[in-house]
Amino acid sequence: MGQLRIEKVQELVKQEISQILLYELKDPRIGFITVTKVEMTGDLREAKIFVSIMGNDDAIKNTFEGLKSSLGFIRREIGKRIRLRFTPEISFEPDRSLMYSSHIQEILMRLNNEKKYELEE
Repeated sequence: MGQLRIEKVQELVKQEISQILLYELKDPRIGFITVTKVEMTGDLREAKIFVSIMGNDDAIKNTFEGLKSSLGFIRREIGKRIRLRFTPEISFEPDRSLMYSSHIQEILMRLNNEKKYELEE
């Protein structure tokens, strides 16, 4: 299958899941969540949804429990909204890129402060 079509379907799935999470789900465990990326297999039968969750560890854990319990509903809604031969199996994964970029920022700031300290001496 063409890579361009896969990318278009990934983007469409990302938009639809974002809408479902924002407006359709009523689970109180699901907090502030952002869909950052979708990776689908070449045959479009499996989708890995990367999400960024704001909050402490308990909030993140509760949000993932809520997402896990609502997988069936989300998959059914995707099947209704997107015309594909097969509705993809969905799994949610944490997107660690924000935490990683924050870690890199802290390292750079620390190095910058050390450099300023060395220049002053």
